[in-house]
Amino acid sequence: MTVTIPIRLRRFQRLVEVSRILSDSIELEPMLHTIVETACELTVSEASSIYLYEEETGLLKFVAAPTAHLAALKRIRVPLENSIAGKCFTEAKPIMIQDAKQDERIFRVVDNALEFKTNSLIAVPLIYRQKTIGVLEAINKQNNAHYTEDDVTILETLASHAGVAIQNTHLLERAQRAYNELAELDRMKSDFVAITSHELRTPLGLILGHATVMRESINDAMQKRQVDIIVKSALRLKKIIEDLENMDKFQAGKGAVMRQKIDMNRMIEEVIASFKTSAERKHIKLISDLPETSLTVEGDPEKIAIAVGNLIKNAITFTDENGHVMVSADNLPGYIKVSVVDDGIGIPAKDLHRVFERFFQVETHMTRRHGGMGLGLSVAKVMIELHGGQIWAESIEGKGSNFSFLLPTRISGTLTKPAVFESEDL
Repeated sequence: MTVTIPIRLRRFQRLVEVSRILSDSIELEPMLHTIVETACELTVSEASSIYLYEEETGLLKFVAAPTAHLAALKRIRVPLENSIAGKCFTEAKPIMIQDAKQDERIFRVVDNALEFKTNSLIAVPLIYRQKTIGVLEAINKQNNAHYTEDDVTILETLASHAGVAIQNTHLLERAQRAYNELAELDRMKSDFVAITSHELRTPLGLILGHATVMRESINDAMQKRQVDIIVKSALRLKKIIEDLENMDKFQAGKGAVMRQKIDMNRMIEEVIASFKTSAERKHIKLISDLPETSLTVEGDPEKIAIAVGNLIKNAITFTDENGHVMVSADNLPGYIKVSVVDDGIGIPAKDLHRVFERFFQVETHMTRRHGGMGLGLSVAKVMIELHGGQIWAESIEGKGSNFSFLLPTRISGTLTKPAVFESEDL
């Protein structure tokens, strides 16, 4: 015995099948072509088309239609007034016209361009998140039949697929444009850094060279102090240039990491010693808390020293007079943890997640009391991450900050930050 499946059920089974296919599609144009073909098939229509609202003109444009018609239709724009598509778009409601031969609302420009005659028509809005973005039409029900509510349901289902696909494509295009703009800005930044640092190096070298010679040949104490200011300022500018170059070079993946055994206790003590004068100038107590056992990692000593030094410099800069800065280190399974803790001004919670961004400074340019380009912490982050490590900050505004990093004892190690360090007291 043969079981006959009703035509209505077969149509909706086919709609479900096509819906699954559309859900797996990612390319817009083939998807829209499938939608208009399916609209024709399931509503038994002669033709189908999709319009989108064009912001620039305030008109509807064709984006999908039968292949034979599409080239001609893409040159046509349909007004919102005096057209069924426009009325459907404006009112956001389906429209069915069973006899369109004499209907003045039909936009006959399309018929004339295609040498086509619209006899009957059904239109449904394309809606995405409560916003109408276009219209899906089916034209000329075959065998002079009338369109039905089932046809409306079929077109509305297909229209929902079209709306989601179109909007997702637009979102992807906007994201791609934004990405391209950011890439171009990053390229311009890199070019600016490279050119600026190159152009500054030569005059800066001359300033340092001549100032050093002058200092050796001057006997007057006042003049020596003035030359010392020149040298100190030039060295500060040299450090800024080096930070810019380091940041740009290593973020572009051009920096090489040397591999050798590093005695972290010794390195930390040497870096601390280089900041003793700065700390004493502010009457800050700079101390270390290092284990008696050896702490050894594999890496580039210069780069890790830069990271430690930048954290110490940051702590001293943002700690008031008579404050404290402590550098500690611990041996963990597979890792070395280094922390720089201060009882300085701290960081507002809203800014904490941005402290490692290039050029970011908590203080605005109008209110800032501390110097610098906002590169020290960014450079430290790059240096640690080059070694497969991770760096983070914890802070309480008005009480101080704790900057810590983990380094794998071997560069090839894979870093996974232990949960115990997710939130530590300062």
